Amino acid sequence: MKLRNNAKPVKLDPNTTDTLIGEGSIFEGKIRSDAGVRIEGQITGDIECEGDVTVGEKGVVHSNILARNIIIAGTVNGNVQAKLKLSITSKGKLYGNMVASSLSIEEGSVFEGTSKMGGSDKPDPAVMKETAAAVDPEQTPPAKNNAKSENDAVYKTW
Repeated sequence: MKLRNNAKPVKLDPNTTDTLIGEGSIFEGKIRSDAGVRIEGQITGDIECEGDVTVGEKGVVHSNILARNIIIAGTVNGNVQAKLKLSITSKGKLYGNMVASSLSIEEGSVFEGTSKMGGSDKPDPAVMKETAAAVDPEQTPPAKNNAKSENDAVYKTW
């Protein structure tokens, strides 16, 4: 909710993008928004959004994200919870756990974590427990063991 000239509260439309972290920008801190958020730069800190969160192809996020819909075309290091749909595009990378009512993962994308399908509007404390801000931005995901396991087929299909 924002205040305008006469201090009357104005409810933002969750279908609009209100906040943009542009390419070349670095933001540290927590974001709460009644409308949508688009990230093309870098952000470290949790994001809570009543609207949609979009991480653009050049976006790098070290955060836990809670939003209505989440689209990942860049890199997210942290846990995400979409009240409705989580979409990971072919160039998107998610290193963390996710909860969503609906999930779309395109071929070529990366998802390392656990997934839970559910229709809850409330944050799942077990998934959102880890603080993504503690993740070292320079850290790369751990290398996989070259030993074959029965779970390898799951990774190859994604």
